[in-house]
Amino acid sequence: MMKIKEGFRGERVLSLPEDLLSTYSKDPLIGNLYLRRIGFFPHVKYHYIQKNNGCDYAMLIYCTAGEGWYQIHGKTYTVKQNEYIIIPPGNPYAFGANNDNPWTIYWIHFRGKLCANFLPSFPNPQPIQPGNSSRMQERLDLFEEIYQCFSMGYIKEYMVYTSLSLYRFLGSFIYLEPYRYINVAAGNKDSSLASKAIHYMRENIHHNMTLKQLASNFKYSPSHFSALFQKETGVSPINYFICLKIQKACQYIELTDMKINEVAIQLGFEETAYFSRVFTKVMGISPSEYRKKETNRK
Repeated sequence: MMKIKEGFRGERVLSLPEDLLSTYSKDPLIGNLYLRRIGFFPHVKYHYIQKNNGCDYAMLIYCTAGEGWYQIHGKTYTVKQNEYIIIPPGNPYAFGANNDNPWTIYWIHFRGKLCANFLPSFPNPQPIQPGNSSRMQERLDLFEEIYQCFSMGYIKEYMVYTSLSLYRFLGSFIYLEPYRYINVAAGNKDSSLASKAIHYMRENIHHNMTLKQLASNFKYSPSHFSALFQKETGVSPINYFICLKIQKACQYIELTDMKINEVAIQLGFEETAYFSRVFTKVMGISPSEYRKKETNRK
């Protein structure tokens, strides 16, 4: 069976030299908890890693689509969509993608004097399901912020901010209930169907979703759901979802150095050409023209 560690279409990976990390670790604002490596792998068929002696860092893997698996302490676990694992340092392990339904994962390597405080007491994958009070997209936005800041990690101030942000990112997994509910407005349960649907769309902005999938989440038929949503908003659910995707694309294009094809993959578009056509239809200019225009404004 084919096994691939890295080099996937659409992947993004960042790391810093070990000697620089060693120097940084002497600073308490960095040394207590710091990033070693960070990446995003979309639909990575044949992905496989095996570490017979473990590693000197912990690893968080957050699966947002597809499936994977991992082995630790002599047991094998399935990792499904909207689940995460944290692999502790010093333990032999292996993990990989399901080749029939390969996973999409966000992942980080982290170290530090406080690293043990962010390790789970359980080895099995933990779920993070979308809901009315979930903040899944905010978590991914924070990942992107950390990724961009870590890309500037040769400047110490950026590495300090990366480390400080890492506390919140890890906390959003380990302290899931406070993260999800701390900012829930009173009376949120009485929100309109459209409000709940839009929140659900934002939480799944990086996925392809059909009208049937949207409707089934709210236990409506596609036609009934579409009629109710359009009555409240004046726009069809799918058109609204597409506009949200393009709105998010504009943020990625303007605020990050992601390539256009990377933005497309990030938002669930399998073909960059199709993404560009949709973007141009909504925005009136192509993604590359939009980037050039916004760059010139700064």
